[in-house]
Amino acid sequence: MKYLHTMIRVSDVPATLGFFELLGLSEVRRIDNEAGRFSLIFLAAPGDEDAQVELTHNWDESGYGGGRNFGHLAYAVDDIYASCQRLMEGGVTINRPPRDGHMAFVKSPDGISVELLQAGPRLQPAEPWASMANTGSW
Repeated sequence: MKYLHTMIRVSDVPATLGFFELLGLSEVRRIDNEAGRFSLIFLAAPGDEDAQVELTHNWDESGYGGGRNFGHLAYAVDDIYASCQRLMEGGVTINRPPRDGHMAFVKSPDGISVELLQAGPRLQPAEPWASMANTGSW
């Protein structure tokens, strides 16, 4: 398992970038998704590019309340199906199953979302994951 990033949702991209630049972080990559109307901006401290903060800007958002600005922790795993199976056998609800062989979400006992991403290429869709429905929110 490898730590990837922590995601936070932001309303004012220039102000947020300014804040993190003052802290010493720099933008390492950006994804603008016109169809989904969002931007993902990844920041890291110089020399520590493996520990990133993902700023998610939903273009049509008008403010976050109730802690919705904190998004999730993210980890790459060697086998997303085996990781989800182990978690499920341990009593963890798979909130967003890895139907695509690439991404899943679970929550900690305190309700913190954790994203699991398949390291390397996505796996072929497989049961029971391919037909498993979402449970709750993530």
